[in-house]
Amino acid sequence: MRAARHQFLAQQNRREPRISDPRLKRPQMITLKLEHNFQRQIPCPYISPPSSSPPTKLRHFFHPKSNISRFTLSMGNPTDTHLNLVPGAAGFLLEDIPHFTDYVHDLPSYPNPLQDHPAYSVVKQYFVDEDDTVPQKVVVHRESPRGVHFRRAGPHQKVYFKPEDVNACIVTCGGLCPGLNTVIREIVCGLHHMYGVRKVLGIDGGYRGFYARNTVTLTPKVVDDIHKRGGTILGTSKGGHDSVKIVDRIQDRGINQVYIIGGDGTQKGAAVIFEEIRRRGLKVAVAGIPKTIDNDIPVIDKSFGFDTAVEEAQRAINAAHVESQSIRNGIGLVKLMGRDSGFIAMHATLASRDVDCCLIPESPFYLEGRGGLYEYIEKRLRENEHMVIVIAEGAGQELLSKSSESVDQLDASGNKLLQDVGPWMSHKIKEHFAKKKTPINLKYIDPTYMIRAIPSIASDNVYCTLLAHAAVHGAMAGYTGFAVGPVNGRHAYIPFNRIIEKQNKVVITDRMWARLLSSTNQPSFLNPRHIAEANKEKHPAANGLLNGENCKDRKSMSEDNPSMP
Repeated sequence: MRAARHQFLAQQNRREPRISDPRLKRPQMITLKLEHNFQRQIPCPYISPPSSSPPTKLRHFFHPKSNISRFTLSMGNPTDTHLNLVPGAAGFLLEDIPHFTDYVHDLPSYPNPLQDHPAYSVVKQYFVDEDDTVPQKVVVHRESPRGVHFRRAGPHQKVYFKPEDVNACIVTCGGLCPGLNTVIREIVCGLHHMYGVRKVLGIDGGYRGFYARNTVTLTPKVVDDIHKRGGTILGTSKGGHDSVKIVDRIQDRGINQVYIIGGDGTQKGAAVIFEEIRRRGLKVAVAGIPKTIDNDIPVIDKSFGFDTAVEEAQRAINAAHVESQSIRNGIGLVKLMGRDSGFIAMHATLASRDVDCCLIPESPFYLEGRGGLYEYIEKRLRENEHMVIVIAEGAGQELLSKSSESVDQLDASGNKLLQDVGPWMSHKIKEHFAKKKTPINLKYIDPTYMIRAIPSIASDNVYCTLLAHAAVHGAMAGYTGFAVGPVNGRHAYIPFNRIIEKQNKVVITDRMWARLLSSTNQPSFLNPRHIAEANKEKHPAANGLLNGENCKDRKSMSEDNPSMP
């Protein structure tokens, strides 16, 4: 085994891995070629090098501590390291996260205080091994390469902070989400009870709070019962990101651990803050805890607060079902959150079993003509005399744009402002049946802000605790520039670039969406072009169920209805 490893390292020393382009330009992909012709495409870092930068290189070196070979993606400057790539046998590739020792030399380490903690001393093998990894994909074929792995989260035997030297801070950014206060509480209590850290600050009002607001001292007593409340005790905001100002204040206050809780935009900001800290050579750990109620963060299994959102959405769907069922031709229309991803609407629909139609951003639909939404509503009312429709806030935006003159506007985070699809859909359905002189009784329910403002349920509270503790363990062990989250049920440390590279979306050619279509018996509203586009993403091919009972002959429908997408 050792001989094979040395032979592999010798081969890599003779021939460096190649990349597809000598310069990194956002948002290119670089292709890393490893042993046995295994290739892995990796998105370029969030920060692009200036035009005067030297060519990008992949530097190979041997890591004596873990006896493995690494490749460091460099911008020509040794301090500009963005990705640590650790290749291994059978196509193994560890996408590692930065560590203090990558850019700060001669750092002392200390025994982990947890080894003497009475609560943890009885746990067998509580510390994670340096070589423990978590695979991104667990369903593989017999001859498949081992694929991409991430560093396993958890406490390490050595830490790079003395408890009395730690000065940590916590900031929450972006929109509200169930579980924010639980994460804050568990970071504070984890630092205090597990590692003996006494100095923790809360940054008031999001990123701009670093340089424009006061801080809040956080202790276990202060945060004792905040998990029972919705929102965030620290306040939040969108925008306000100025990395130089933020790092200046971090440096001025002597902060050496920064815990950033927020969605993809917030994590992009965290990546920039880490780069500025690394550029200055500061011993400051930056740990991200991904937060999005829409569940649109990639790589991780799900985001905290999502289970609570789905559970609370049931109350709105149940109310709509009661209203619609109590009167002839009753229609209950419920709008749920989901800008670009329809996970809340999909899971709430599957959990409810009372929904007759679910509309999400990923699945285009049309109103008029054969196989359209109007025809389906008429069919359901004839059969059941009532129906429930669930629509995500980002669904049907292209239809709204066609029916009204709209100007693209952005919010403080740079996201496109959506038009309100709920009232528009309600009006269009009423208008259609008024023209047909068919009486209906439509009740519109919009629980979106109620859902995100409530405290988290029990399962999310446990999940938030695990996330917070994993982030604390990583920061104390000297890791930085990472986000934490579960990958296939195991918590892992994930490089920022993987968290922010794209959004997680519902795959409309996958089994879960097929289960929903089977549950609601709604048409898919898809034409062959939509299915082909979905299959380009290398997801499972569409099956017959996706064509829907009312959509068997898509070609004839297109001929009957030229406006069909």
